Amino acid sequence: MRLFVRTLVHIGLSIALAAFTVIFLVIFADTALSVFGNFGIRSLIGSIVNGIGPEYVLIGFAGFLAFLIFFILQWRFYGYLARINGTVQGIADGRLDFDYKIEVRRNSPFGDMAVNLNALAGRLRRALEEERRAEQTKNELITNVSHDLRTPLTSVLGYLGLIEQDRYRDEVELRHYVQIAYEKSQRLNGLINDLFEYTRMRHDASALRETSFNLVELLGELLVQFQPPLREAGMEGRLAAGEPAVTIKGDPAKLVRVFENLIANAIAYGKDGKRIVLTVGRSGSRAVVEVINYGEPIPAHDLPHIFERFYRVDKSRTQWAGGSGLGLAISKSIVEKHGGVISVSSDVDETAFRVELPASGTI
Repeated sequence: MRLFVRTLVHIGLSIALAAFTVIFLVIFADTALSVFGNFGIRSLIGSIVNGIGPEYVLIGFAGFLAFLIFFILQWRFYGYLARINGTVQGIADGRLDFDYKIEVRRNSPFGDMAVNLNALAGRLRRALEEERRAEQTKNELITNVSHDLRTPLTSVLGYLGLIEQDRYRDEVELRHYVQIAYEKSQRLNGLINDLFEYTRMRHDASALRETSFNLVELLGELLVQFQPPLREAGMEGRLAAGEPAVTIKGDPAKLVRVFENLIANAIAYGKDGKRIVLTVGRSGSRAVVEVINYGEPIPAHDLPHIFERFYRVDKSRTQWAGGSGLGLAISKSIVEKHGGVISVSSDVDETAFRVELPASGTI
């Protein structure tokens, strides 16, 4: 629209200037002819005018002059368009990076085009970066999965090989080998299940079976279930609820998995603190749960990556409780699918995983 209006303005201005020039020449015709006469072309001009007719000469001259003025006025704008086109071609040919910015002239009708092309180049750059990150993530995923699958599988094959070759002293040692192979197979099965669940959650292929339930009651039942491993670790667990009932709407089975993983992590990495505390309450329209342990803190440089798949804080403890390195990544996906947020804070006093979920009626 701006280009159309600007073109009409230029046409009007060109006609007006041409008309003014012709009127000026008509008024001062004698003076102008005397000037041309000094160059010996007065008679030539006179013969042309008499041969064609004064009216047609003036009209032709005015038309030519209007076109010339219009061309000069438009050249500036279409020259800018040519520069825009050259920049786009340079980006398309690879001579210019997507970071290259086209000069934006706000007073030009092509200024908006330059802004939009800069925005398009920025989106293409971000898309390429995301594609590279996705490719890197895929390669890392394949590498990590291959490593984590190979480790227990190698143990299973090794112990089964010993059994198949009758390389055991007695039935006690045989049962020991079978037990180890079984445990490694369980870990392998757990890793495959975790990987499958993580993939389903990431691709939004796992539907939520929502129902309203009491979060305080659910956490109390979980804490009872974890009493044996807590006693085995020499720890105690406590539930601190700000109110007897905090009702939310969600998928209890999937949220149980979240809190099971957080409690298991607290037991595995918080043994030195001798206790874990589960707090539950409300903060505005959100239900808030914290799983707190008082063991060794998580290093500050690990905190931003704690919810990445296959990321482990202590690289030397990759086999604790059959962990796959996917638990927190799965937990994050489940919480986010419920419209919630999961975060972690850690210092010398405590490590707290905080889960915020929409309270009942706010999902």
